[in-house]
Amino acid sequence: MSELKLLLDGLAFPESGRWHDGRLWFAHWIEQQVVAVDAGGTTEYLDVPVERPMGWSIEWLPDGRMLTTGDKLRRYEPDGTITVLAEQAANEIVVDAQGNIYLNGADFDFAGGEAPKPGWIKLVTSDGQLREVAGEIEFPNGMLLTPDGKTLVISESFAGRLTAFDVEPDGGLRNRRVFAENLGPDGICLDADGAIWVQTGSEGVVRVAEGGEILDRIELAENQAPFALALVDFDGPMLCILTAEWRMSEPITDNIGRLLNGPRTGQVHTIQVAVPPVRR
Repeated sequence: MSELKLLLDGLAFPESGRWHDGRLWFAHWIEQQVVAVDAGGTTEYLDVPVERPMGWSIEWLPDGRMLTTGDKLRRYEPDGTITVLAEQAANEIVVDAQGNIYLNGADFDFAGGEAPKPGWIKLVTSDGQLREVAGEIEFPNGMLLTPDGKTLVISESFAGRLTAFDVEPDGGLRNRRVFAENLGPDGICLDADGAIWVQTGSEGVVRVAEGGEILDRIELAENQAPFALALVDFDGPMLCILTAEWRMSEPITDNIGRLLNGPRTGQVHTIQVAVPPVRR
């Protein structure tokens, strides 16, 4: 495997990496921006009206309109206007081929140090109906759907595992099971062979097969924690690793305070990999 290369530096807190329309896109959380960057590092910035500084993500509908989560679920129209689809605060998001939207979240103040509560996955159908399709998620984070739309995988960060569900014809979820465990999952991504790139819980990421076999491993610099991963095709398959300073020996509230108020330590690294991203 090749060496890591630095694509972007001096970021506030990059999260929710996505491969879309030939560029890497991510949520620049604290700056309340969506950022798009190409292979040469050329960037474009879009301000977003998220009303809380942490816990939001991006995704696209099949027709190309962008969605953001956060304090509400919003859709960005071609004429520049913004439509609120649901008055539902949420963290991560994934969309199926029919335009059904899966959201996840947990109803407690993580940044403020409130005691954790079980999280959930909710579905917003293409006709605008909202319902919960899974509960008891131990701090839900990154989600993905397999290309056939039949399996949803979610990061349960506090449980240290990836959890898979079968997707029912009406969008419901059933057959909950462990995809892999003994990890530190946050933002995840799927490759064309069905393996998932996921965080280890320290300064590393691994490529893991269903069942837990570790296929590849990448280590990062000390205190550069990987918060999101995205596979892109920049003249060949590359893994983008979105990081920020996080000191494992310090309390969560101290680390969050540093992210909000400290120096901009966020970075985007790239590394060549063998297996390309899933084609969408």
